[in-house]
Amino acid sequence: MPPDRLDISRFIPTPRRSLLRQVAALSAELGSPACLVGGFVRDALLNRPVNDFDIVIEGDATKLGRALVQKHGGRVTVHAPFKTATWFPPDADDFIDLISARSETYAHPAALPTVKPGSLEDDLRRRDFTVNAMAVRVDGDRFGELTDPLGGRADLERGLIRVLHPNSFVDDPTRLFRAVRYAARYQFQIESSTEALIPAALPYVDKLSPERLRHELDLIFEEEGAVPMMEKLWALGILGQVQPALPSDEATRARVRGAALVPSAVENPVHFRWAVWLMGLTPKEIRALSKRLHFSAELLKAASAASSVFADLQSIASLRPSGCVRRLDGLPADALWAVSVCAEGEARSNLETYLKTWKGMKPFASGETLVEMGVPFGPRVGETLWRLRAAWLDGEVTSAEGEKKLLEKLIGQG
Repeated sequence: MPPDRLDISRFIPTPRRSLLRQVAALSAELGSPACLVGGFVRDALLNRPVNDFDIVIEGDATKLGRALVQKHGGRVTVHAPFKTATWFPPDADDFIDLISARSETYAHPAALPTVKPGSLEDDLRRRDFTVNAMAVRVDGDRFGELTDPLGGRADLERGLIRVLHPNSFVDDPTRLFRAVRYAARYQFQIESSTEALIPAALPYVDKLSPERLRHELDLIFEEEGAVPMMEKLWALGILGQVQPALPSDEATRARVRGAALVPSAVENPVHFRWAVWLMGLTPKEIRALSKRLHFSAELLKAASAASSVFADLQSIASLRPSGCVRRLDGLPADALWAVSVCAEGEARSNLETYLKTWKGMKPFASGETLVEMGVPFGPRVGETLWRLRAAWLDGEVTSAEGEKKLLEKLIGQG
C-alpha cells in the first residue's frame, strides 16, 4: 500500500518555503532524510494555522547546520548535548530549528531525558501523544510522505489525546499539563485509559524543576482557552500537587473564571492571568511561590502589585482621582487591569478610569516651564507639577487659562 502524501506546501509561508527547500536539498545530499514533525503535521491535518516548523534529521543535525552555513551563509547555534542546531540564514528575519532523530530514557521520574541517536521512528516514539507523533518528509521525491506509526491521524479524527506508553506521565509529568492544554485547545477528550494513568503520576508533579513547571503554566496562560484548562487541572488534582500550595479556593476560582477575557489593552496576557490567580495571596505567600517557580522580576512585580491593590480595594473606592493616581502610578498596568476586572463598584470604576484616563492626564506646564518662571530647580518643581496635575484630575482646573492662573498663584506663594 503506497504511503499517504500530504499537500503541505500551502501551510508553509512563502518566505520559509525557499529556506525549507535549501534544508531539504542539502539533507538529501548528505543522505540524512529530513521531516517536519509534531505540531506541524498535527495542525496541518486539522487544517489549522501552523506555527511549529521543527525539522527532524535522521543523522547529525549539527553537521547539517554547519553545512548550511558553509553553502548558504548565515550562522548556526548548536546545542551539543541534544545534537540540535538552529540555522539563521543571511538576510532573512527567520530561523530553522534542526533536530537530530533520537531516542530517550529517563533515569528517574521528572528527570530530563538521557538521549542517544536514533531513527525517525525512535524519535516519534519518544514524544508525548499520538497526535504529536507524526512526521512528513520534505526531501527528495518523498516530499509530503506521512509517517504515522502510532495511529496519530486516527486519534485526530476521533478527537482523542492518547499517551504512547503507560509510564509517559511518570517519566515526564509536564505531559499532564500538555494533555489538558491540547484537549481544551482542540476540544478533544483525554482518552480514557490515558486519563486513568494520571493519579499514579500526581506525586511526581512537585519534582519538576521550577523552570519546567512555570513554563507549562505560562504556556497555558498564553492560550485563549486558559480558564477551561485551569478548571481541568484543578479537577484532576494536578495543581494541588505543587508546594508551596498554589491557590485553589472557590474565591480564587471565581476570579479566574470572571477574568476569562483578557482586556485588549493588556500587553502581557501571561502576567495578567498570573496576577488574577495570585492576587488573593499575601506578599509572603507570593515570595514563596516566586522562589519555587523562579518568577521573572517583572512577573514578581506584577503579582505583588496585584496583591497589594486587591487588598486595598476598599480604600481605592473612596479616593479622589488625585488620590488614586498617587496610589497607583508606577504599578504595572497589566496587574491593575487584573484587579480591575475582579473588582466591583467604585473600586472597579476608579481602576478603569485611572488606566484609561487619569494615568495619562498631565498639566500643560513642564519642569522647564517652571524653571523659566523662576522656580528653583529641585523638589519644588516636582511638587508644583504634581499640584497642577492634581488640580486637573480633581476638576479644580478645566482649561489652560485656569492652569496658568493656578500656576501663578502657586509661584507667588513660594
